[in-house]
Amino acid sequence: MASAAEQLASNLNFSTFAKAEDLKKRLWFTLAALLVYRLGTHIPLPGLNPEAYAQAFRGQAGGILGLFNMFSGGAVQRMAIFALGIMPYISASIIVQLMTSVVPALENLKKEGEQGRKIINQYTRYGTVLLGALQAYGISVGLESGNGLVVDPGIFFRISTVVTLLGGTMFLMWLGEQITSRGIGNGISLIIFAGIAAGLPQALAGTLELGRTGALSTTLILAVIVIAIAVIAVIVFVERAQRRLLIQYPKRQVGNRMFQGDTSHLPLKLNTSGVIPAIFASSLLLLPATLAGFANTTSLPAWATAVVAALGHGRPLYMLLYGLLIAFFAFFYTAIVFNPKDTADNLKKHGGFIPGIRPGERTAEYIDYVLTRITVIGAIYLVFVCILPEILVSQTGIPLSLGGTSLLIVVSVTLDTVAQIQGHLIAQQYEGLIKKSKLRGGKRGR
Repeated sequence: MASAAEQLASNLNFSTFAKAEDLKKRLWFTLAALLVYRLGTHIPLPGLNPEAYAQAFRGQAGGILGLFNMFSGGAVQRMAIFALGIMPYISASIIVQLMTSVVPALENLKKEGEQGRKIINQYTRYGTVLLGALQAYGISVGLESGNGLVVDPGIFFRISTVVTLLGGTMFLMWLGEQITSRGIGNGISLIIFAGIAAGLPQALAGTLELGRTGALSTTLILAVIVIAIAVIAVIVFVERAQRRLLIQYPKRQVGNRMFQGDTSHLPLKLNTSGVIPAIFASSLLLLPATLAGFANTTSLPAWATAVVAALGHGRPLYMLLYGLLIAFFAFFYTAIVFNPKDTADNLKKHGGFIPGIRPGERTAEYIDYVLTRITVIGAIYLVFVCILPEILVSQTGIPLSLGGTSLLIVVSVTLDTVAQIQGHLIAQQYEGLIKKSKLRGGKRGR
């Protein structure tokens, strides 16, 4: 079956795509939904002074606001109705995933299949509303504390801000679900991808302008482009890399017929945790600088000022802690999303076993041993991809807005979306082959 699928994938061409009407409808729907999202990032929040806010944001662009602005496609910089973006939903999803490993009731729901998944998704939506409302209220209070940022501060502004920002987040959550069901790819990931990709042309134009004015040498710009291409190649290779464990199934008898034992593979991704460790690590490290920026710097004690300065971008302490946190969250999140014991129990239930390993507890220990070894490689890869842009910025001064976290998201989402498009084309070609075989069978019958 795998070889047949690979042969079909190699035979895909433009004519196959032209005949895939359902795929084209899904692509157009996805593009239209992302266009709606991009339009929403330019609708400003009512009651703000745009000039005063733009000046205040420039002073905080290097903190956690800059990270959120990147994920929201510039909506935070403009304080648009989609300024919260999809981050409350992602945070709620991560919290619920963590709780499924701690709370027995949620763990049982996870094992109930589709019905349990729907209930967990509903809990995630409730968590999104709660986190979104808290963040929106915090933003409204923070805006009112600024000098001249709000035209008419008061309870009405706070209520309108909470309703507007929370409504924007819930709309994006709904839009992401619609893209997943009626479009192509994972809707939430594509929304984040669209926000990051929207800033690429401006970043590239700014870098080329620095080269034209002589602020950056042409050789340096070309070297950075070559390094970026090499890093993208590494990301593509590692994200598609798997450690496949051979699974064998014994012979079985159905009636009077004896069926030969089957073999398959248990794929373990080299980077099981995805981009979550980089997001967690950068958020935690940027939080002190953001809090210090909102506070009055003259009232901060000397030790706090020293810590904030040491945690600046490109500083040795920042890069050291950044790498350690990424490695820690890589192991932590992998342990949350993949349970070797459950996998071993499922294999034993269906009669599968790893050759040379006793089913049950020994199989779980072996899977955990292999997963730990490949997670070490995955953590080193994440640290390399995320630290390299920081080193380039600190040593060359080139303004790289596309950091390691955003680069991981862009490449990973692109790979997943292309894989889904290819899957639709393969299904289309299978249907064509089945129709042809039926027509030939009908002609022979006549």
